[in-house]
Amino acid sequence: MTTTVTPPARREVLVVLPGLLLAMLLAMLDQMIVGTAMPRIVGELGGLDHLSWVVTAYVLMSTVSTPLYGKLGDLYGRKRLFLGAIAIFLVGSALSGMAQSMVQLIGFRALQGLGAGGLIVGVMAIIGDLIPPRERGRYQGYMSATMAAATICGPLLGGFLTDHFSWRWAFYVNIPVGILALALVATTLQLPRHRISHRIDYLGAALLTVAATSLVLVTTWGGTQYDWGSVQILGLAVLGVASVVGFVIAERRAVEPVLPLRLFRDRNFTAATLMGFLVGFAMFGAVTFLPLFQQTVQGASATNSGLLLLPMMAASLVVSLVVGTVITRTGHYRAFPIAGGAMLTLGVFALSLMDTGTSKFTLSVYMVILGIGMGLLMQVTLLIVQNSVEAKDMGVASSTSTFARSIGGSFGVSLFGAIFASRLTDSLAGMPGAGKLAGGGGAHIDPATLTQLPAAARETVLTAIADGMHSVFLWAAPFALAAFVIGWAIKAVPLRGGPGQVGPAGPAGPEGEPIPADSPS
Repeated sequence: MTTTVTPPARREVLVVLPGLLLAMLLAMLDQMIVGTAMPRIVGELGGLDHLSWVVTAYVLMSTVSTPLYGKLGDLYGRKRLFLGAIAIFLVGSALSGMAQSMVQLIGFRALQGLGAGGLIVGVMAIIGDLIPPRERGRYQGYMSATMAAATICGPLLGGFLTDHFSWRWAFYVNIPVGILALALVATTLQLPRHRISHRIDYLGAALLTVAATSLVLVTTWGGTQYDWGSVQILGLAVLGVASVVGFVIAERRAVEPVLPLRLFRDRNFTAATLMGFLVGFAMFGAVTFLPLFQQTVQGASATNSGLLLLPMMAASLVVSLVVGTVITRTGHYRAFPIAGGAMLTLGVFALSLMDTGTSKFTLSVYMVILGIGMGLLMQVTLLIVQNSVEAKDMGVASSTSTFARSIGGSFGVSLFGAIFASRLTDSLAGMPGAGKLAGGGGAHIDPATLTQLPAAARETVLTAIADGMHSVFLWAAPFALAAFVIGWAIKAVPLRGGPGQVGPAGPAGPEGEPIPADSPS
């Protein structure tokens, strides 16, 4: 059935928006808030060798569940599934705060990640349902502000709660915020509902989960837990590739695939999705290491290192606001991913020039350049993806974009962590105690440890850290450059909801003709 959906008034959208942004804040904040609490967690629960799994379990489950939420939302309605995701996240948060062992914490973090997978993609898909692309730019500033707040406040809040209360409050703090988000969304969100028959693509979902898990484990364990040429890593790589091949075959045969491959026939959809993967790979993988450089080489405190990220996030927020306004007023967007790719490449390359003599001001300038690239790309790629599909595929398209960025970030963090650890180990070879210092990619390097070293040894370690950072950002540069190149493949397609169009009709065809679309589910 083909219908025309009138976009809700701005006031109606603003009523729903607080609940949606609170849910997004929950998911993003929890990726940042736990880091500063981890030393206390390990001190109380033990299990230092399982430390990385506290983070990996959350990221992995949120990543592999993202496309499932998108598809199920398309099939069964987004509101019900979104409320369920918030509930699962809250249960996982409560159980994580009550964990009595590292194994329990890892399991509960996985449950928490399962809920988180539906939060961000749910927000994006719901906004895609409520607001036509032409008008969506004005609301992207709110999303960017939420992302910036989570990135900046997460480490600060985690450290404050751990120091003044307990590490368990890093999880308990989610509960009142989540309950408020649950209440707001339940009472204010109204979406069209449709009753149709469905067939769930269980085989495709299972193969996608196996593929993502295997490939993330390759980048997580490779060069750290096991050698890159070990049976374990090679076996996981073969399993991952085989699962990808099986997934493609399964999706071609599925009646209702979890990820319709037909979406990739659209050049803009494919290019924007691939850009999202590369942006996540280069940006999230690289930015993870900035606080370590600030706290060790530049001598900043944990709290101050969070504040030192402010120039990057402020630049990203301001640029995103400007870009959203320009897109809303003009309907033109093609130049932004190209410019974003260029600035991202320039920023990452500039950060590769850091050494022990780099001042905080110089680093801030480098981060501003990177932030500008982030602001030009983060929301625009999602907008392009959503504008490239019919309304009935809005959820799965949004989840695919989020999945690509998340899995890219997971690969980036893992791969660059292995590069950093390898470079650090090589640089410290022969130094007494180097094995302990370099273990786990710098997991044992902190300001307190460095202050106890003799001056000459301390200088050697700081130089090694700077060299490791140089390698990380230098490796990130080609991925950022690839995003810039792919940006040129995006073609200008009229945004839906512009002059002469009513509501979120289907995407424009090759020559700009609107294609009818089913109403959102």
